[in-house]
Amino acid sequence: MAWIHFLSDCMVPLIIFYIVSFGLLSKRPVFDDFVEGAKMGMKTVFGILPTLIGLMTAVGILRASGFLDFLGQCLKIPASWLHLPGPIVPVILVRLVSNAAALGLVFDIFKTYGTDSSVGLMASILMSCTETVFYTMSVYFLSVKITKTRWTLSGAMVATAAGIAASVILAL
Repeated sequence: MAWIHFLSDCMVPLIIFYIVSFGLLSKRPVFDDFVEGAKMGMKTVFGILPTLIGLMTAVGILRASGFLDFLGQCLKIPASWLHLPGPIVPVILVRLVSNAAALGLVFDIFKTYGTDSSVGLMASILMSCTETVFYTMSVYFLSVKITKTRWTLSGAMVATAAGIAASVILAL
């Protein structure tokens, strides 16, 4: 275990040393390459910024309007068939779009039920084994201008369902 801690402490400095050494040995302008990469990164950020603002605004409106709570109440009975507590349903729905908003809901669950409760454990496991599918797809596909996503959405939704099932099984 001490070896893993040592390795994790040294990993970032080793990678930086490797990149700089490789650049110097191959006689590449390392700093110029860094600046060019930073410029390309900023172009990507400006390209996807409207999508990010739209997603964050939509989640904020849904949360502030109380629609997520209403939807959670509507889906409470079908969710109980799957052994999902009512407070977890809005977390599942929001997690597909925004990690920050889902974290806010999880913190609310922690305050209400506690971190060691079955609902708190389920929320923690859910957050660790699911992904912000729509956010990730929009950011990555828009940044490289992919328009046909093929099986990505269905595969991501199956993986999310598996994560939800794992959180239910492990927390109960």
